[in-house]
Amino acid sequence: MTTDASLRDETQAQADVRASMPPESALAMPVQSFRSFGPSERRPWAVPKLAYTPWLSRLLVFGGGLLLTAYGATEMYAVVNVGTITTLKWALLILFVANFSWIAIAFTSGVLGFFWLLFQAPKVPALPAALSERTAVVMPIYNEAPSRVFGAVQAMIEDVERTGLAAHFDWFFLSDTTNPDVWIAEERAFLAMRARLGERARVYYRHRPKNTARKAGNIGDFVARWGGAYAHMVVLDADSLMTGHSIVSLAAAMEADADSGIIQTLPLIINRNTMFARVQQFAARIYGPIIASGLAVWSGRDGNYWGHNAIIRTKAFADHCGLPDLRGRPPFGGHVLSHDFVEAALIRRAGYAVYMLPVLGGSFEESPPSLIDLATRDRRWCQGNLQHSRIMTAKGFTLPTRQHFATGIMGYLASPFWMAQLIVGIVLVLQSTYIRPEYFTDEFRLFPAWPRFDAERALALFGVTMAVLLAPKLFGLIIALWESETRKACGGALRLIVSTLLEVLISALLAPIMMVIQTGSVMQIIFGRDTGWNPQRRDDGSIPLRDIIRRHRSHVGLGVVTLIAGMLISPSLVAWMSPTIAGLILAIPISWASGQLGIGLALKRMGLLLTPEEATPPAIATRANALTSQLAAEGGDESDGIRAIHDDAHLRDNHDLFLPPAQPRLRGHIDTDRALAEAKLGDAQTLDEAITWLKPKERMVVLHDRALIDMLARLPAVRDTEETPKS
Repeated sequence: MTTDASLRDETQAQADVRASMPPESALAMPVQSFRSFGPSERRPWAVPKLAYTPWLSRLLVFGGGLLLTAYGATEMYAVVNVGTITTLKWALLILFVANFSWIAIAFTSGVLGFFWLLFQAPKVPALPAALSERTAVVMPIYNEAPSRVFGAVQAMIEDVERTGLAAHFDWFFLSDTTNPDVWIAEERAFLAMRARLGERARVYYRHRPKNTARKAGNIGDFVARWGGAYAHMVVLDADSLMTGHSIVSLAAAMEADADSGIIQTLPLIINRNTMFARVQQFAARIYGPIIASGLAVWSGRDGNYWGHNAIIRTKAFADHCGLPDLRGRPPFGGHVLSHDFVEAALIRRAGYAVYMLPVLGGSFEESPPSLIDLATRDRRWCQGNLQHSRIMTAKGFTLPTRQHFATGIMGYLASPFWMAQLIVGIVLVLQSTYIRPEYFTDEFRLFPAWPRFDAERALALFGVTMAVLLAPKLFGLIIALWESETRKACGGALRLIVSTLLEVLISALLAPIMMVIQTGSVMQIIFGRDTGWNPQRRDDGSIPLRDIIRRHRSHVGLGVVTLIAGMLISPSLVAWMSPTIAGLILAIPISWASGQLGIGLALKRMGLLLTPEEATPPAIATRANALTSQLAAEGGDESDGIRAIHDDAHLRDNHDLFLPPAQPRLRGHIDTDRALAEAKLGDAQTLDEAITWLKPKERMVVLHDRALIDMLARLPAVRDTEETPKS
């Protein structure tokens, strides 16, 4: 016998299947203050026995870094302390110490990570038998190829299902897409995914009309409206891929630690084939674990968050991670760009732990395919990290949190410091070579003040600097050679060593180009130039040569001028600066080669720059790539959104369901784009005319407005030749 209650439940279940999102479950997300916070506002540890501070590791990293910096400073002082120390010599010394301290901390952290991986690294946790809480897996997307993101998420859903714990996970596509064609392609891909998976997977899709506060606002909107239904959320990026084991293990780790606020994984780079991307992929696989392990060990429960491939305690995030807008205009004011660092700082300030599981595995991402693509992304990150200079002194932050901010800022200031150090060094050599001493100064001197240096000590210090800089790469190579599976998967010991040398060489040529690019970015930001938020290119396509020449011609010019000036000053100066000069002069061919798929694949065939994930691709990556290819072949990514809504009644009906309730128009308020779109649809006699006339903003207005969609649907696909033209 069927009861009224069961009928209602069945009706609700059918409605939920049609709905693009589940019922809302709101969480308050108050805006936080950077100016006020008292110790009483920090929650005490719920499980004090899990709380610890790795004092010994921090002493090794920062104490060792300080001692190494003191040694470098002493040696550099001895280099310049020949004769009188001039203002330029003091500038050279200060710049050297700033740069050397940066690499000294990286070195000591690498030493810590190296020995931890050798002797203390835990085993990968076994799959948990059960879970008790619900977790939302959220993928924010912004003008991405739908075939790629929907293929990846389906592969993850299937992999979680194989763990037997899929009932604890709901999946969300959180779209901030502003391209109307991509938006409709997302909806079509979402409906197709639901049809493929059936009702067994709870998959949802939400599109925001305006991408307020960008990714941080996207995640915040989800938490504030639906976060109350989920104890945790796993945050992905558009290029993320995680195994079912990794996702389930993160949920189990958070359930086992009541004080955890954010648990971060170490994403490895996969699926890359251009020369530049393969270099990054190899470096991340071989050296990344060293760097990440050292960071994880000394940070302890005062760790950092990289914005994706991590799990977050939803209620803690809602309570403590509402980001305020910074006073003033961009680039230093406005929305917080690099929000992940700030969210980690706020949630740690509130008394929750933030830490990393560097050996968990099963966490992947992709990288930009070329040098120019990296520079485009890097410009946005540069602005976000420099913006942290206004946040790092906020009340209540822990000292390690402030160190994370300082590290991020220095990651970009290092380039202008390095360039300034080179310029000061060149000026000093020029001064000693060409500028005659002033014999008759106001201050009596028996001999002129020649700007001299201790050349032998300078050469020794250069060797030490290079050793400190390259040591983490050596540590990574040793670990890879030690692990038999990694060594074999990378082509054997000889190919692994050759690949490392090749990566060092290519990175050395790329470094001066990135130095100039980052210096330019820093100067633009300092002088008030804001960056946009363009979607990232994730394919393996090359960039037109004319664009490469336009982007790098100034770098080549700088390299030629430096070479000529160096030859006029001193051949030894040219020899000392040869890596920098070569990288700049060859910037155009290097940048061109960086994006070439053929060069990357040739290296792959030679067995160079191989990673274990290439030798034996993770099953989830193989499945995701197959789904992506299948969906891309169907042509949905390239279709016209307006035409698709017009031609497909089923898609149009579902699009109507996905739209939020219409808001009444305020009297006297006229939306210019809507008025133009309505007029053009009214004048159009065919669909083709409407498509030709509507501009991108007007297309978005049409697709957001049910009345305009109805006008669009009534347009004939082609003009009736017997129809009388409109007067």
